[in-house]
Amino acid sequence: MDIKKLVRPELVTMNGYAPIEPPEVLSQQTELPAEKVIKLDGNENPYGCSPKVYQALATYPYYHNYPDPEQRELRKALEEYTGLGRQHIVCGMGSDDLIDLILRLFLKPGDEVINCPPTFGMYPFSTDVCGGRVVDVPRTEDFALGMAGIKKALTKRTKVIFVASPNNPTGNTTPEKEIMELVDTGRIVVVDEAYCEFSNATVANSVPSYPNLIVLRTFSKWAGLAGLRIGYGFFPIEIANYLMKIKQPYNANAAAQAAVLASLADIEYLRLNVMKIVMERGRLFGKVKELGWLKPSPSKANFILCSLSYSPPCHSEGAKRPKNLAREIWQQLRRRGIFVRYFDTPRLRDCLRISVGRPEDTDVLVKALKEVKHD
Repeated sequence: MDIKKLVRPELVTMNGYAPIEPPEVLSQQTELPAEKVIKLDGNENPYGCSPKVYQALATYPYYHNYPDPEQRELRKALEEYTGLGRQHIVCGMGSDDLIDLILRLFLKPGDEVINCPPTFGMYPFSTDVCGGRVVDVPRTEDFALGMAGIKKALTKRTKVIFVASPNNPTGNTTPEKEIMELVDTGRIVVVDEAYCEFSNATVANSVPSYPNLIVLRTFSKWAGLAGLRIGYGFFPIEIANYLMKIKQPYNANAAAQAAVLASLADIEYLRLNVMKIVMERGRLFGKVKELGWLKPSPSKANFILCSLSYSPPCHSEGAKRPKNLAREIWQQLRRRGIFVRYFDTPRLRDCLRISVGRPEDTDVLVKALKEVKHD
């Protein structure tokens, strides 16, 4: 039996999403204990979650029961945290789950989704899985949205426009004026604010005023809950009702819901960690810039995209720059147990994305970069 003949043809040939690996897997690759691995590739929170989360998970009494499918306590707590009514809030298994739900709600086979690379890889991935067609409108040289290109690319089949702000992997935000211009096109505009707490820039308060504006958030970054997979979004009420109807009934598990409630009861602790990360972001930017051969891009997130302005020192005089030097540096760092993100795509082939870690992580990284050479 040829199973391939039964599979949707476009899924046979599509590219999968390239995920990052957890510390225990990385430690096996480097033969270092997991606690010695310096993990700066996933934009995770190096300070972890609130101590109250561990207590909440240890004492939660109802793991044997299904969680609340209506997410009542969760949405109530998020209403208090964000100031937006719970009728606008839907939670999911990370914002990835909500991206998939939005596309399943709006796309018919062949419908188009505007994607603005370089940006988060889940937008084209989920579009492909949901049977849509990705229309790439590249960002400008300074990674701003190509507004004229987006408007030119719109057709009768364009259903959704994705805008990450701050953008991953470039770290820059999109001005509210530009977002509202996109909203005025009448398409569904999804503003992904996964790194909002590091930027303090948001258009979430505008969601109740527009029938086609969606804002996504997550607890993975600022609250250190990446492993529990919990995100949420602000939606026009009509869209929120449809999503509550089509989502998997228990798409926010009991542990994740308990962890969010505990996190929101310890806001000051988490905000202090955010402040530490923002301060270290500035320090990392300066240290990388001092190297001379790496050019860091200004970032409003918890990572910095660094491009190679020219080659680091070489072992032998007159040695030519390798064809893919960023990848070589990425591999050299991996051998030292330091993991940053490399994207093998045309716009980013000369770039490394470095998550902001603790000061001691920055120190080890910078020392390693100073010792990087090419043959």
